[in-house]
Amino acid sequence: MKLQMHSIHFDADRKLIDFIQKKADKLDTFYDRIIDGEVFMRIDKNEKNENKIVEIKLNVPGKQFFAKNQDDSFEAAADEAIEGLRRQIKKYKEKVVLVKQ
Repeated sequence: MKLQMHSIHFDADRKLIDFIQKKADKLDTFYDRIIDGEVFMRIDKNEKNENKIVEIKLNVPGKQFFAKNQDDSFEAAADEAIEGLRRQIKKYKEKVVLVKQ
């Protein structure tokens, strides 16, 4: 799956980008019609530890999925966002199957 990575106001290292890409590629096992997606990573300017934000948009034919999560590391935030997308995709796939029957 082709993902565009955007790191806002900082430079994401290759390890972080590869981690997110690898996790997102696993979503193809749940729904193989994912076209592409975008990942936005940014650091919130508050004093809390949980200031890393990851937003992920995925495009499928006729629909767009979106998940956003904030945590103390980009890896943890990406994990939770991808888990949210997985739930959305499974729910959408169940609806599509019900409509076709």
